[in-house]
Amino acid sequence: MPRVKGGPKTRQRRRKRLKLAKGQYGAKSRLFRSATESVDKGQTYAYAERRKRKRHFRSLWVARISAAVRQQGLTYSRFINALKKANILLDRKVLSDMAIQDPAGFGKLTEIAKQQLAPA
Repeated sequence: MPRVKGGPKTRQRRRKRLKLAKGQYGAKSRLFRSATESVDKGQTYAYAERRKRKRHFRSLWVARISAAVRQQGLTYSRFINALKKANILLDRKVLSDMAIQDPAGFGKLTEIAKQQLAPA
């Protein structure tokens, strides 16, 4: 049985992997084995970070809402609870954006929240 070296397909595969490793330091961008290890590790990190990004943004939104609500004399948890009681279904991203872009509208929301928290 003759030996099969792969030829064009092997070259394509290696070129593709080296292209992914472009920008890596030293041999990691030039040598196939080092590049493969580096790219695999990088893709693992990228996968994990795509999931972490969602957590990071949510915590950023919560921090922004909390800061805006404290200026109005409420706490974040009481504000969110009051909005749920008032059946206002805005997510944290929208609330955060509102706190920055439209303080007047956000102030109205805090007033609604305060009315919900007031004893009947």
